[in-house]
Amino acid sequence: MKEIKELIKYWVKTSRQDYGKIIGLFNLKRYPDCLFYGHMVLEKILKALVVQNKNKHPEPIHNLLVLLEETGIKLEKEEIEFLAEVNKFNIRARYPDYKLSFYKLCTYKYTKPRLEKIKSIYKKLCQMLKD
Repeated sequence: MKEIKELIKYWVKTSRQDYGKIIGLFNLKRYPDCLFYGHMVLEKILKALVVQNKNKHPEPIHNLLVLLEETGIKLEKEEIEFLAEVNKFNIRARYPDYKLSFYKLCTYKYTKPRLEKIKSIYKKLCQMLKD
């Protein structure tokens, strides 16, 4: 049981650290990096919920939809569709073939509403964590 609590604590702590990064990166106008870390924020909080809800280590994957399914949590259809979009931020920011087009896509106008949705879903997921 202690190991489970420590694992949840680890994922929550690292998600909070990355949450601070997305705010800072956005303010620095580093929009592609902001969205990449936005994916990581959601990935880590979902992994905390997997541990909490299933009493096991999460799979070493990055797919937010698979992690969501593993938590057993139900989100709104719109939120699930948005998580599918956020999955692309991980791939596009990571691989050279996608980077240039992703960097061009990530303007203020594109990034701002997506950052707000990431923050909203993150806060909703945090509320599902037990103390």
